[in-house]
This record gives sequence, structure tokens and C-alpha cells, in this order.
Amino acid sequence: MTLAHLIAFNAVLIVSILSPGAAFLMAVRSSISNGRRAGIATGLGLGFMASLWTLAALLGMDALFALFPWAFATLKIGGALYLIYLAITTWRGASAPVNAAPKAQSRAFVDGMLVNLGNPKSVLFAAAVLVVVFPPNLKSHEIAFITLNHLALEIAFYTACAFILTAPAPRAQFLRAKPVIDRTAAVLLGGLGLKLLLQR
Repeated sequence: MTLAHLIAFNAVLIVSILSPGAAFLMAVRSSISNGRRAGIATGLGLGFMASLWTLAALLGMDALFALFPWAFATLKIGGALYLIYLAITTWRGASAPVNAAPKAQSRAFVDGMLVNLGNPKSVLFAAAVLVVVFPPNLKSHEIAFITLNHLALEIAFYTACAFILTAPAPRAQFLRAKPVIDRTAAVLLGGLGLKLLLQR
């Protein structure tokens, strides 16, 4: 592995993180509704699970899923049902005022982790990117470094988001848009869940 490989991976990863999607909207919603600490904790959960998918891809988890399709199917169905549940509760609470009591950081972390756990297709995407970017037969310390690098980028991004979104002016603007943000997040989460259930 060279520096060029790592730069290429980080470039793809940054584009992926910046792409609006269910994970990003979940982090935004958590920061606005539950405060900075909850936003950071949600980001930690999202990043932790995403980096675990990268680790799984580096260790050949996609090959394991190919050998045992029932394991992939079980994970996919469970994740899809959780995403649909989360979509329903998010939609129902879209018009509700922001809670005065902040969400527990441990709960925010688990919520973030489960959102990214709910998409086992991520491991296949990660595997495709990693196969293209990195040479085969990576050493164990290189695998560890790539995984930690992924985690660090995710944490930095979501922590920055939490700080920006909880500053008074941006928070006031986003609070006005909370119903739209929540309903958009609900549609994305529910759409992803239904897609996972219907795809073969």
C-alpha cells in the first residue's frame, strides 16, 4: 500500500460521506433535535459501523456472504425492518417540538450504528471500492490502518457537522426546517428499507 492508494481511498470516501443520504440526515436531525453531544454520538455510531463494513470488506466478508447467502439475507431483512420502523417514528415526530431533554449519548450512538448496520449492501460497495483502490494481499497492519483512517474521517466530518448545526444561527434556521428535514429523512430511511426488502 502506498500513499497514493490511501489518498484515492480518502477521496472516494469523502465524496461518499458528503453525498446526502439517510446517514447524513440522521446526523443532522440528531444534532438539531437532541443537541451537540447527541449529534456527535450519532456520528460516532455511523462512523463506527461504516468503518466496520470497510474492515469486513478488507477481510473478505463479501466472499463469506457469497458462500452463506442466508446470513446476508437475514442481516438485510433485519436491517430493512429497523430502517422502516425508524422511518415511521421519524415521520410521526416531524411536527413535534424539539425535546427539552437531550437524548442519551449511548442511545444516539446505537441509533447511528443501527442505521449503517441496516444496509449490508455497504460491505459490497466497500469491497468494490477497496478492490479497485488497494493492491491485493494487504498486511494486517495496513488493514488496521485503513479501517482506523476511515473511522477518523467519519468522526471528523460528523463532529464538525454537530458543532456547526448547534451554533445558534444555523440551529435556528434548521429548527424552522425541522419538519421538512425529518420527513425527508423518513422517506430516505423508509425507501432504503423497502429497497433492501424488495431487492434480491
